[in-house]
Amino acid sequence: MKKTLSIIIIALVFMSASYAQLTHTANGTVDVNASNIIKKASAKMSGTVAFTVTVVNYDANKKETFRQNADVLYNAPRYRVKAGSLEIYCDGKSVWQVNKQAKEVVVSPIADSDDDLTNPARLLANYSKNYRAKFIREEKDGTSVIDLQPNKGRSYHKVRLYIDKSGQLKKLEQHNYDSSRSEYKVSNFKQATASDSDFVFDAKANPGIEVIDMR
Repeated sequence: MKKTLSIIIIALVFMSASYAQLTHTANGTVDVNASNIIKKASAKMSGTVAFTVTVVNYDANKKETFRQNADVLYNAPRYRVKAGSLEIYCDGKSVWQVNKQAKEVVVSPIADSDDDLTNPARLLANYSKNYRAKFIREEKDGTSVIDLQPNKGRSYHKVRLYIDKSGQLKKLEQHNYDSSRSEYKVSNFKQATASDSDFVFDAKANPGIEVIDMR
């Protein structure tokens, strides 16, 4: 479950980073409504930001199977995630996945992932090939609903975005083919300050933790 959490949090962070670019509809033209809303949401992610993500998984019967809060510090393409005993650091080149309970940290190059959602370099490089974006509707409170559909086979068939009138991402849903769903709610969003060291795991400051370097 900790591995699952790390994947979905990374997914959220880098889906947010790439909003301004995912604007191709199924026939290859640009959905203007989706483009404008996504660009506004992307602007919110500029600089260094901090926010809390509440992750909830539902099974095919819509029964909640997992819930976890995670605090994210983000400065594209760098990020830091803290969720219980799990911490993830990325300096734009390497990823440190830390399990303090197990006293272990695994370090890997960022390009090692075989899933675009967990690989920001490949996601950003291939966005126009991998996704189509479509404006679905505007809800009564002014929230815009936009669907992102992968062009190639994935375990999910769409990612649905909910963006409020100010351009703030409120919620992201991953809809899977087996009818299960993962939901990510964003709260406590604010501009923040950070230094380079915030995005790198400091092994010296954490004695007793085994470092497994896969780079």
